Amino acid sequence: MTSFASTPYSTQHQGVARAENAAHSLHRLVARFEGARGAASLGLAAGVSAVVVVANQVIDTWTEGHLLAAWMVLWVLAFASLALLTLPARRLSRALSRASRHGAERRRLAAADAQMWDLALKDARVMADISRAMDRASR
Repeated sequence: MTSFASTPYSTQHQGVARAENAAHSLHRLVARFEGARGAASLGLAAGVSAVVVVANQVIDTWTEGHLLAAWMVLWVLAFASLALLTLPARRLSRALSRASRHGAERRRLAAADAQMWDLALKDARVMADISRAMDRASR
C-alpha cells in the first residue's frame, strides 16, 4: 500500500517573491518614464529653485518686522513660477529630446553609409550598383 505525504509549505521563498515583485514594479515604472516629462520636471525644479533662492536673498535683507510678509511673497513667487515655467520647461525638454533622437538617427545613417562605402571600395559589383543608382538619380 502506497501513501503520499502532502506538505502545506510553499515551494518558493517569500523574500525572493517580494524581491521579484519589487524588481518587476521598478521595471514597469522605468518603462512608463517619459524622457521629455522627466527632463521638463527637472528643468522646472531647477528654475523654481533659482527663483526661490533669489527671493530668499531679498528676504534676508529685510528687517524682522516684515518677515511674515516676506515669506508670503516667497511662497507666492514659488507657486507662480511653478505655474508659469511648466509649459516652457516641457517644450524645451521635448525639443532637446527630439534633437537628440534626430542626431542619433543621423549618426546611425552616416555610419551605415560609411560601412557601405567601405564595402564598395572592396567590391567592384557594389561600386557598379552605386554608380548606376547615381546615374539614374541624375536623369
